Amino acid sequence: MPACGQPAQPSRATWQHGCVTAATHSTLFPQVPDSADAVLEGLDPEQREVATALHGPVCVLAGAGTGKTRAITHRIAYGVRAGILHPSSVLAVTFTNRAAGEMRGRLRQLGAAGVQARTFHSAALRQLQYFWPKAIGGSMPRLVDRKIQLVADAAAACRIRLDRGELRDVTAEIEWSKVTQTVPADYAPAAAKAGRETPRDPAEIAQLYAAYEDVKRERSVIDFEDVLLLTVAVLQDRHDIAEQVRAQYQHFVVDEYQDVSPLQQRLLELWLGERDNLCVVGDASQTIYSFTGATPDHLLDFRTRHPGATVVKLVRDYRSTPQVVHLANGLLAQAKGRAADHRLELVSQRPAGPEPVYTEYTDEPAEAEGAARRIRELIDSGVPAAEIAVLFRTNAQSETYEQALADAGVPYQLRGAERFFDRPEVRKAGVALRGAARFGGNDSLLDDAVDLPSQVRAVLSGEGWTPQPPAGSGAVRERWESLAALVNLAQDFAAAKPGATLADLVAELDERANARHAPTVQGVTLASLHSAKGLEWDVVFLVGVAEGMMPITYAKTDEQIEEERRLLYVGVTRARERLHVSWALSRSPGGRPSRRPSRFLDGLRPGSTATVGRAGAGAAGGIERGTPGIRGSAPRRVQRTPARCRVCGRTLTDAGEMKLMRCDDCPSDMNEGLYERLREWRADQARSSGQPAFCVFTDRTLMAIAETAPDDEHELARIPGVGMRKLTRYGADVLAICAGQYATGDTDQG
Repeated sequence: MPACGQPAQPSRATWQHGCVTAATHSTLFPQVPDSADAVLEGLDPEQREVATALHGPVCVLAGAGTGKTRAITHRIAYGVRAGILHPSSVLAVTFTNRAAGEMRGRLRQLGAAGVQARTFHSAALRQLQYFWPKAIGGSMPRLVDRKIQLVADAAAACRIRLDRGELRDVTAEIEWSKVTQTVPADYAPAAAKAGRETPRDPAEIAQLYAAYEDVKRERSVIDFEDVLLLTVAVLQDRHDIAEQVRAQYQHFVVDEYQDVSPLQQRLLELWLGERDNLCVVGDASQTIYSFTGATPDHLLDFRTRHPGATVVKLVRDYRSTPQVVHLANGLLAQAKGRAADHRLELVSQRPAGPEPVYTEYTDEPAEAEGAARRIRELIDSGVPAAEIAVLFRTNAQSETYEQALADAGVPYQLRGAERFFDRPEVRKAGVALRGAARFGGNDSLLDDAVDLPSQVRAVLSGEGWTPQPPAGSGAVRERWESLAALVNLAQDFAAAKPGATLADLVAELDERANARHAPTVQGVTLASLHSAKGLEWDVVFLVGVAEGMMPITYAKTDEQIEEERRLLYVGVTRARERLHVSWALSRSPGGRPSRRPSRFLDGLRPGSTATVGRAGAGAAGGIERGTPGIRGSAPRRVQRTPARCRVCGRTLTDAGEMKLMRCDDCPSDMNEGLYERLREWRADQARSSGQPAFCVFTDRTLMAIAETAPDDEHELARIPGVGMRKLTRYGADVLAICAGQYATGDTDQG
């Protein structure tokens, strides 16, 4: 029997042959392990290393299907069961409520109840609600769960007209700005630097962003990004509160670390303080949300920030067959860029399965019918419908597959998207087409329309359809794709039924809409590649894998192309046993066969020639142990000495008194005029940056500045509440005000 805290040596048969299912998606354990060592049973050597590396920084690079959630939940459970970790001292954070719920469920099954497993927003919200009365005072503003109406009101205040799609896109830009800690005044240069395709003029978006912040302040509401921003502000400004949080949580685990935004990383750093009991888990090759502000840089730079970190690479793939894994590895072998430099070479642990099936079709309807036919055959042979998925690049592609599956009598469910005929733009277009069918003779739009397709194009041009797609991605592009699908359907309908009228087309659309049956749990899943992340099925159909769709047309830069490659990699690695990859040579029957398969398949599909690949294979699995005592290169904070009142010399314990550096009842020598000038300056800063005034400096900090009247940066930096970041941003202004050289109302120089 090993000593407490020392794991028993693993049985090779246990992990190699007995836990293929448990290592990936199953969360059903028959009984709670009876000891700490029993928690480690069934883990492979690398997973076991993760589970027993309980001290110091740990970075887990985990390929798709390698059992990362299993490894980190067993790590937490082993630490708790061995008495090394106290359940209430552990905070595990991830990105979705589903993932957090799954983690809590697994921990309960392992006998580690009481551990906090939450999303970043959920954890921050709990802390903000608890500390608000102490840090800010009064009632916390109401949290709004949707921004759309506030953005619409901001647009109205700016006299800017935004349609529904533009509202969604502007909202997405505001969210990106906030998670990258970009204030309205800095939006335009920040968007240009990031290479973002802005839905409107950047100056206009900056104006809308500032107006949105004004609307929130007027209504005393905050949004989800504010939860993170305000929690960061409180922890930065209130040393006592930060220490209270750090006293509560001693150990941190972060899942999907490649998706962390700069704002989330800042919050994590404040939670940690000077400690390094941090375990992060991620895979740079699954970074597919960079448009939301996610970046793999924090994962890739982890060893630089923490030179003493233990790095464990999980490459044993328990999800997919060797044939599927071979294709996944082949995709990344041709990748470029920094994420590709850190790619992992997966090694399948499953028995051999069928080779991926590559199918070329003449047109898109034939592709959808072919997929539906094969799915029907699979279901008839005993494959559960719920174990089959059809994955596509854009939501606008779903209609063709909805129709094909309905025609084949195959139940389906949509994930992460509205059904095609339920989309607002499609419903609105249907109303317009129905009106034109009834009263088209009085509609000048149809005067020059000589046939059914031209009539539909004329009607839908009033709904936002244009002959050329809009630039970039986002809601405007998705709306155009939906309308373009109706235009294409009209062309196909007219070709199939010469002489058909607009009324005939409207009847066809109504029939198609009415034929939809409600989603069922046992249905085939239809999903975009983005919404499929984190899921898996026995059989996956990757459809539309052609140039222009994969990579998508608007992916122009090398970085955007590589993210498209990673998106396809995510799609491939969703399949456990069978993978079908298909593309169409033309959009519609009889069309010119001008399309070609995706460049990402070159050298991988039969009969194709490989493009210039990358030298060397991806990283193999293994363990790089950190050196004890080595810490990151970031400077350590100077230990604080007890704070004493500068008037009477008494030791101060109250946070407010510590900030003023005197007892509340000791006489104040505050310069009232200086205090008022500082307050006016703070109000200007808050307005220009779109954040609450206390996020610039709290009243107590302003009072301390007005009492001290510092002459230089050294004196200013000694005032509690003036950290390095605020000193850099505001120090010059504050010192100028103290010296009487700054007129309030000046523009923000920070």
